[in-house]
Amino acid sequence: MVGKRHQELGLTDAQVLEMYKTMLLARRIDERMWLLNRAGKIPFVISCQGQEAAQVGAAFALDKNKDYILPYYRDLGVVLTFGMTATEIMLSGFAKLEDPNSGGRQMPGHFGQKKNRIITGSSPVTTQVPHAVGVALAGKMEQRDLVTFVTFGEGSSNQGDFHEGANFAGVHKLPVIFMCENNKYAISVPLSKQLACERVSDRAIGYGMPGYTVDGNDPLEVYRVVKAAADRARRGEGPTLIETVSYRLTPHSSDDDDRAYRAQDEVAEAKTKDPLLTFCSYLKAVGVLNDVLEREINDQIISVVDKATDYAELAPYAEPEHALKYVYEKE
Repeated sequence: MVGKRHQELGLTDAQVLEMYKTMLLARRIDERMWLLNRAGKIPFVISCQGQEAAQVGAAFALDKNKDYILPYYRDLGVVLTFGMTATEIMLSGFAKLEDPNSGGRQMPGHFGQKKNRIITGSSPVTTQVPHAVGVALAGKMEQRDLVTFVTFGEGSSNQGDFHEGANFAGVHKLPVIFMCENNKYAISVPLSKQLACERVSDRAIGYGMPGYTVDGNDPLEVYRVVKAAADRARRGEGPTLIETVSYRLTPHSSDDDDRAYRAQDEVAEAKTKDPLLTFCSYLKAVGVLNDVLEREINDQIISVVDKATDYAELAPYAEPEHALKYVYEKE
């Protein structure tokens, strides 16, 4: 039996099994939404497949009762960890009135839920970064024990919002964790045509913060680095830039054909390193999981996704007048 790495990180068997369940739930929801899209029942999907380990590993390292998350559109694993449910995700996919993110107004992936400390993002990419810095500044001014955690793709790390936010956070030593989920492609643009430097994390030195590049397929390694960054932020030592390297296993979105810009044998090779498979293998090797329990967990999760789908499909749409709510001030 291999050594229990998770115990060295202070994680129990129950906690890493919960990590696996959350990763699997994210995958099964994502897969179901692709089927619903292809069936013409929901309009759009932007996928988390291949990035679940980074998302769940990072979110488990945060304090759900204190910290604020500002996720980007792929971060299904992050928001599920912070308390969003499969039913709520499906309500968003179907654009129903009960969608907690926007009441059916926004496209899927625009996560926002006050009770779970999930701050909504905007459609232009990377705008969540200066928002995270602002929340961290407010927390510091109010002397509150909080960390803000913001994610973005490697393409977003080229936007001005990232650089301005990172610079401000570095100057003022704000409790922010910047996590770049590098999945190798900014829509159709490969990493080699996005960055002149070798790693996104190389940019950290320009803003006076440490930068780390980690294996995004390893939830335990992501947990370790994010936990250290959160502890550092709580000590008043400022922000950290973390780059998790994984691979986007699907097209950019349901409207994209990735065959136009990447070889399918490259995708097939990446699937052999699927974090769900590798983490499952680790859990079996250390005796936390076995074949019987794996099947039971999968069956339970499929049941949850089935019920969420049925509920959301039958839920009511908003009335047309709802489109005017929160738009104009009433005297």
